[in-house]
Amino acid sequence: MSHDPSHSPQPPYEPRPSAPLTYPWQPPLPEPAHVLHRPPRTPVGHHRDLRVLRGAYRWQRRTATLTALGYFTLFLVLSAGAPGVMTRPVVDGIPAGLLLALLQLPVTWLAIALYEYTARVHVDPLADRIRAEAALDARRGAVR
Repeated sequence: MSHDPSHSPQPPYEPRPSAPLTYPWQPPLPEPAHVLHRPPRTPVGHHRDLRVLRGAYRWQRRTATLTALGYFTLFLVLSAGAPGVMTRPVVDGIPAGLLLALLQLPVTWLAIALYEYTARVHVDPLADRIRAEAALDARRGAVR
């Protein structure tokens, strides 16, 4: 009498590849209902907006820094490399070097104003949107 597997009372065992089994005779574990029907979500920490925010903040820092340091570097290069230009009188006997030195303060204010402007126009709206999304995600996580 031969044993025919097609007439077996139990279906053949097929382990699920997604569930690791401790013992081969263990039945597969059922998936929780909330895992089966929920699409995968991108966490806020890996969101594209954070990369955009970092880029905007980087551009903001570079703009303000290069404005202030660029002018100061130009002033130093002219002082060291072109003393004739710096000592030449420009207005009522005031040398060009003194005028360029006095302009350092308004240029620094300009750099601060650029920093504030770029923060208000580019960086702050992105940060506010990411903050709102993170708060929404936290509320959704608390409801679960």
